[in-house]
Amino acid sequence: MTKVYGIILASGVGERFGQHIPKQFIKIAGKTIIEHTVEKFEKNDNIDEIIIVINPTFRSLMEEILLKNNYTKVSKLLNGGATRRESSAVAINALTDDHAKVLIHDAVRPFVSDRIINECVQALDKYQAVDVAIPAADTIIQVDDESHITNIPKRKYMMRGQTPQAFRLGIIKKAHELVETDSDASFTDDCGLILKYQLSEVYVVQGEERNIKITYPEEIFLADKLFQINSLAVPESISLDKLKNKVVVIFGASEGIGQKTFQMAKQYGAKSYGFSRRNGVDVAVLADVNKALAQVYAQEGKIDYVVNTAGSLNMGKLATRDMQEIIAEVNINYIGSVHVAKAAFTYLKESQGSMLLFTSSSYTRGRALYSIYSSIKAAIVNLVQALAEEMVDDGVRINVINPERTATPMRWKNFGKEPEGTLLDPEKVAIASLKVLLSDLRGQVIDVRKDS
Repeated sequence: MTKVYGIILASGVGERFGQHIPKQFIKIAGKTIIEHTVEKFEKNDNIDEIIIVINPTFRSLMEEILLKNNYTKVSKLLNGGATRRESSAVAINALTDDHAKVLIHDAVRPFVSDRIINECVQALDKYQAVDVAIPAADTIIQVDDESHITNIPKRKYMMRGQTPQAFRLGIIKKAHELVETDSDASFTDDCGLILKYQLSEVYVVQGEERNIKITYPEEIFLADKLFQINSLAVPESISLDKLKNKVVVIFGASEGIGQKTFQMAKQYGAKSYGFSRRNGVDVAVLADVNKALAQVYAQEGKIDYVVNTAGSLNMGKLATRDMQEIIAEVNINYIGSVHVAKAAFTYLKESQGSMLLFTSSSYTRGRALYSIYSSIKAAIVNLVQALAEEMVDDGVRINVINPERTATPMRWKNFGKEPEGTLLDPEKVAIASLKVLLSDLRGQVIDVRKDS
């Protein structure tokens, strides 16, 4: 069977970035950029092994990252060369099977998708060399040394290159052998070598606009925003049978998603405890939350998972809304989540457990008439991403569920009756939530969609 290697080039020193450490080690959304990138290859089913090429100055830092994450596919950590091409050659020459497939990727492209990786791997069944690119959105001009336009190529033929670039090992190894004896070779692009020496045609896989390369400080802000709105699908392969004998605590369990999550956990054998204002627990009151968790711990001796679905939704322009009503909405939706996260931490640290908070699609952009609710939901996402980083060394995982419009009493109260079949079934959200609790995800926004 043909092996597939992911080669991640991380040997740059970040001269254009202007920081004291290379950009691949800058933290965004709770992890370094290179951690986000490695995870994309680690979790892709088509990738067999990962090779990381690093600047020797930062080798010990990379080793710490590898030890912390316990990646199973990283097989080599190699010292890179003085240029990108040299670093690419280092990785390629560390492999011997000329029939192997290799994907060479920039460490500072953390948004590469499974779709891109998979299509590169598949394309190598037919082609020897594969590039990834997106159409040029702007007109491309060609200039001379004096900045005079010499040519304006047709835009439909112009594309912007991305990575990974993918090859059969034998052909890219041959290209690097040829360039070693070429006095006129100043190439930094592996596909460029293939074309330079006419070794093969290069097929192009469609890239994605979000597959950006983080090169300048300004792009950190863009990347941070992309991570904020980035979401994952539910990890479908996880079996809910793993809930058996686990202790699950759900706040907001009297109706809607919370009630379904409580019932579903119990159905799969969990020791499920549900709390809400109906049984005297208000998440807006820290003492209530502490008391509820202490009660469960006293009875079970552990708490494995904690979920907070409690919330309220009110409509109105900020200028005309009652201030006490606004404070109450903030207290239950945001302060309540803070209370649950703070109170649950000690128990979950002991069990190496997981917690789950909830946002909504309005977190990506404030909605008129729902300014308080949508801003709170954005704050929940930021809270989860920050707590994921704070809790990582303690073994506690935290994620946030982002369900689309769901058939719950809270929605009916605010929007009235809606056409049957247009809303998400709360049971589907409950199943997704429990699977995320059982997963190894942390700091992620998980989308739950009706048609997914």
